[in-house]
Amino acid sequence: MLHEEGYQFGSRKFKLFTFSRLIGKMSFDPQKGFTFFPPVSLIIASPKIDILESLAHFLVKKKELFMGGNQIWTESIEVMVGKKPTENINVEMLSPIVVYSTLFTRDGRKKTYYFNPWEKDFAEKIRENLIKKYTLINGLSPDNAEFYIVSLGVNKNDEKILIYKETVIHGWMGRYELIGNPELIQTGYDAGLGSKNSQGFGCFEII
Repeated sequence: MLHEEGYQFGSRKFKLFTFSRLIGKMSFDPQKGFTFFPPVSLIIASPKIDILESLAHFLVKKKELFMGGNQIWTESIEVMVGKKPTENINVEMLSPIVVYSTLFTRDGRKKTYYFNPWEKDFAEKIRENLIKKYTLINGLSPDNAEFYIVSLGVNKNDEKILIYKETVIHGWMGRYELIGNPELIQTGYDAGLGSKNSQGFGCFEII
């Protein structure tokens, strides 16, 4: 259901989960790519508890898995007790924030424009996205729609350019200050900030 349908909001579909990059010791070779040395961790978040329960049951039953052609085993599953967001917190991204708009060129072709943290629309589009997710999760709009995101020492080195299914995606790691309605911030904590969360973007931890 998640893959084929997701959760519908108007013309948009949301998967309502996000996950971190792989966390652990690794090395990189331009010819071979990344090599990870176990143990390696992956953080997965969702406001939908049934998604997490189903995944946990699958991982417990499955004796072996494959990730990127690598055979792996589940050593342990841990339920993290998250810190309760307040109206002003600092966070560190565990996977890049992606914020974009689809534009049309003069000849009618689609063009994707990715925003950076220094553009006003970066924060505004994250806020609009959080409101949609909140409404979808709770069945009503938030009473308080205030939300701001401020970069804390983010620089060009925090920009990550990835290719996913032949699509070039620009995202941003780094530390940020989140200000506003704690319920909207909680929505971002559970479902991810920005877009493409189910592809592994927008996951963060509170610092």
